[in-house]
Amino acid sequence: MPGVGVKLYSVFFKLLLKQRLSNSGNPHNEGYALIPLASNVSTPANAAFVDGVASKDVNIDPFTSLSLRIFLPQSALPNHSRAVFLGKVDHDEFGWDGHKNQLQLDVRSSDGQGNAHEHGYQGYVPSNTGSIHKKLPVMLQFHGGAFITGAKDTLANDIFCRRMAKACNVIVIAVGYRLASEHKCPAAYEDGFEALTWLAKQANLAECSKSATHVPAGFMHKGSDSYKELVDSFGDSALEPWIAAHGDITRTILLGVSSGGNIADHVTRMAIRAANSIEPVKVVAQALMYPFFLGKVQTRSEIKLANTYFYDKASCLLAWRLFLPDDEFDLDHPAVNPLNSTREPPLKQMPPTLTVVAELDWMKDRAIAYAEALRKAGVDAPVLEYKDAVHEFATLDLLVKSRQAESCAEDMAIWIKKQILAKGTEFSY
Repeated sequence: MPGVGVKLYSVFFKLLLKQRLSNSGNPHNEGYALIPLASNVSTPANAAFVDGVASKDVNIDPFTSLSLRIFLPQSALPNHSRAVFLGKVDHDEFGWDGHKNQLQLDVRSSDGQGNAHEHGYQGYVPSNTGSIHKKLPVMLQFHGGAFITGAKDTLANDIFCRRMAKACNVIVIAVGYRLASEHKCPAAYEDGFEALTWLAKQANLAECSKSATHVPAGFMHKGSDSYKELVDSFGDSALEPWIAAHGDITRTILLGVSSGGNIADHVTRMAIRAANSIEPVKVVAQALMYPFFLGKVQTRSEIKLANTYFYDKASCLLAWRLFLPDDEFDLDHPAVNPLNSTREPPLKQMPPTLTVVAELDWMKDRAIAYAEALRKAGVDAPVLEYKDAVHEFATLDLLVKSRQAESCAEDMAIWIKKQILAKGTEFSY
């Protein structure tokens, strides 16, 4: 059974969550503002390599304020134990004039842990030599919070993403999707798919940058019509150097936590339906951690554990009412029930799917049933169940200290690395 600390914090957590849910849509309520969830405390990004991972925030849509936090493991850098790269490449140095095509890097010594003394890692645009950078798979991560709370930059989510970046040796991109009830379904799903579209654009921009180093002299200098056309299409500084230098988007994994697991599954489905529009992005696998699913016909755990730790059934029902459009509330809605027969595409087209569940989570049986349905359809869909664990046990490790959280990350890393490293396992639409 969970310890006394977990039980006490669970009670406190549920009280605050219910208050936040009850006051959702009424931001002027003083109590709502004064008592934030402890798991929602924000932490700034840090471009220096702290404990082997650097992070930065990127805004990708000024209209929806969609933002991402990128976590780059230090393993992506050559000689990463001895130096940190700080140089930001100017277009003239990169070869827009057709004469220079050698990348200029400013390399400064670090403190021995990869941390620069004055600046963080700025990144660089990859050169045509291909010898100074390492490409890592990309993991899109969706935080939990019942669609109502949470953020990409909370301390708890920051700690979890850093852990996954190191354990899986991937670039983790936490998506700051819009929250309900101000932004109802399908806003969160649209934001997730936009993040995939942004990754595809990054690949196209990087290809344009590489092509520009091989054009005849004078063809694409800063004053040329070709350069202006490129800038007008994508923006002069739209290329994200961390992704351009280190990201392999042909090996993309979607990872979702709780409500984020629900979002990840829907975004994967959207990616399958619109595969051509996100080329060359390939979703090779997804990992769903205690996904936020429900249905009209109750499962055994939904009955037996309805009042268990952290997210109980009453809170989750309220969250669904706030997330779904007012005239669409239905526990068998395609957004709610993963086994709704009207959901597209067919299960057999889904990529390998890892499901993580906790023994004391009331939503676990629904997640297990979904994994079983995937396996029956011929999809690799293992389930990892952790004894005496509660909902979000591995992602609220900031508050719920447990060896299980570390074990979960290690177990997930083994499976994820198998999907992204083994030849012939790439998922094809």
